[in-house]
Amino acid sequence: MVNAAEAPLLAHQEDDFDDELQPEAADAGRADNKQQQSGPIGTFVWLLTLSAYDTGVISATLVSVRTSLSGRELGSFDKSIITSCTALFALVASPLSSILADAFGRKPVILMADVLFIFGALVQALSYTVSNMVIGRSIVGWAIGAASFVTPLYIAELVPAAHRGRLVTLNVLSITMGQVVAYVVGWIFAEYGEPSMGWRFTVGLGAVPAVLQCVLVIFMPESPRWLVKAKKPVEARAVIQKTLGSDQASSHLVDDILESIEVEIIEEENSAKLNSRQRSSHSLLTGWDNLFNVPKNRRALTIACLLQGLQQLCGFNSLMYFSATIFSMLGFTAPTLTSLSVAATNFVFTVAALLLIDRIGRRRILLYSIPFMVIGLFLSAYGFRSTKIPPAEVKMSDSMRSGAFIILASIMIYVASYALGLGNVPWMQSELFPLSVRSLGSGVATATNWLANFVVGLTFLPLMDSLTPSWTFVLYGIICVAGWFGVWLIYPETVGLTLEEATGLLENGWGVR
Repeated sequence: MVNAAEAPLLAHQEDDFDDELQPEAADAGRADNKQQQSGPIGTFVWLLTLSAYDTGVISATLVSVRTSLSGRELGSFDKSIITSCTALFALVASPLSSILADAFGRKPVILMADVLFIFGALVQALSYTVSNMVIGRSIVGWAIGAASFVTPLYIAELVPAAHRGRLVTLNVLSITMGQVVAYVVGWIFAEYGEPSMGWRFTVGLGAVPAVLQCVLVIFMPESPRWLVKAKKPVEARAVIQKTLGSDQASSHLVDDILESIEVEIIEEENSAKLNSRQRSSHSLLTGWDNLFNVPKNRRALTIACLLQGLQQLCGFNSLMYFSATIFSMLGFTAPTLTSLSVAATNFVFTVAALLLIDRIGRRRILLYSIPFMVIGLFLSAYGFRSTKIPPAEVKMSDSMRSGAFIILASIMIYVASYALGLGNVPWMQSELFPLSVRSLGSGVATATNWLANFVVGLTFLPLMDSLTPSWTFVLYGIICVAGWFGVWLIYPETVGLTLEEATGLLENGWGVR
C-alpha cells in the first residue's frame, strides 16, 4: 500500500499502462488532457453547475416551530421522524431515479426532482399538523434522493476532466449557501418577527432555488455520454464542443473525446452480452449483474458506498438537523444565530475545497482532513463531559459558558474539516463507474448515503439521551477513524483523469499502488 504522498504518481502509472497497450492513443490522450487543463472554464460550463437542494433548513425550523404543529411542543420522537423521513424517501428514490436516468436521460430526472421539491416545500409551509409536515418532508425526500445523485452525475459527464472536482464541489457549495440563508431567515423571524410564521417562510423559501434550477435546466443540453449511448452522436459532438469552448476545442480534440466514449460503450456492451450469456441472466437484471459481478464495477461500488456511508455515519447531518437544538440545550440565548456560525464555517471551507480539490486530489484531501474531524469530535465529547447542561429556566454561569464555547469551537473545527473533504469528495463517485453502470452504481451509492442519513437522523437525539452527548460524539469519532483506514486502503486518486481513464484504475485492483 502507498501513503498519501505517493498518490500523485497514479496518473503517471496509468499513462505507463496505456503506453504498453496503445502508445499512439496514450500520447493523444495526454495531449488532450493537457489542452483541457490549460483552458479556462467557460460561461456555459458555469451555468451547468447552478443547481441547489437543501436539507439544512430543518435545523432552524425545529427550534422555531414550537406549538405550530398539532398544537403542542415537538418531542424528540417528533423531531426525529420529521428529519429522518426525508432520508428514508431519498433512500428509495435514488436507485429508482438511476433507472429513469438511464432510460430517459439525466436532464428529465433533474426537472422531475425540481417539480417535486417545489411541491414538497409548499406542503411544508402550509402544514399545521406533524403528519402533514412529515408528508411534505417525504415529498422533498423524493426530490433530494433523485437530485443528489443525478446532479453530480450530470456535471461530471459534461465538464472537462481538469475542472470536474471544482464544479462538483460548486454544486455542494450551493447547498451550504442554502443552509446559511435558511439560518439567517430563521434568526430574523425569531428575533424580529413572528416565529410561528418564520419557519413557514423558511421552508417555503426552499422552492426558490428549485424554480431557478428548473428554468436553467430547460435550456441546458443532455449529457453527451448518455446521448452517445442513445445513438445520438451528432448531438453529443455539439455538446462536447460547447462545453470545451469554441476558442480551445479543436475538431481533433472533440473527435478524440467522442471516440473514447464510443469505444467504452462498445466494450461495455460486449462485456455485458458475454456476462449475460454466461450467467443466463434476464435482460432486466443485466445491469445489476454487471454492477455486482464484474470485479472493477464491484470495486467501484465498494469505494463509492464506503465514502457515501462515511459521509453520513460521521454524524455531520445531525449537526445540520439539530445544531439549533444542541445550542438551545447548552443555554445559548440565540441558538439559531449560533447555528449560523456552523453553517457559515461549512460554507467558507467548502469554498476552500472548491479551490483545492483539483490541486491536492480527492484521496489526499480526505486523508488530511478526516483526522481533524476526529479531533473536533473528541474535543466536543470532552466539552460535553465537562459541561453540565442547564435547565431551560437557568441562565448560563461563567463555567457553563466556557464549556459551551469549547463545544462550539470544536464543532466548527469538525465542520471545517468535513467541508474540505468528506462533504464533497463522495459526490465525485461518477468518476469510478464505467458508463454502462455509472447511473445505477451512483444511484446505489447515493441510496447508501440516504440510508446512513436516515439512521443518523432517527438515532441522534435518542443517542444523546441514552449514551449522553459525550459518548455520542466519541462514537462518531471512532467511525471517522475506521473510515480513514478504509480510504487509505482502497480509494485511488482520480484527479485530472477523464472518466474513461479513471474507471481503468480499478481494472486489476484497487488502483492505490
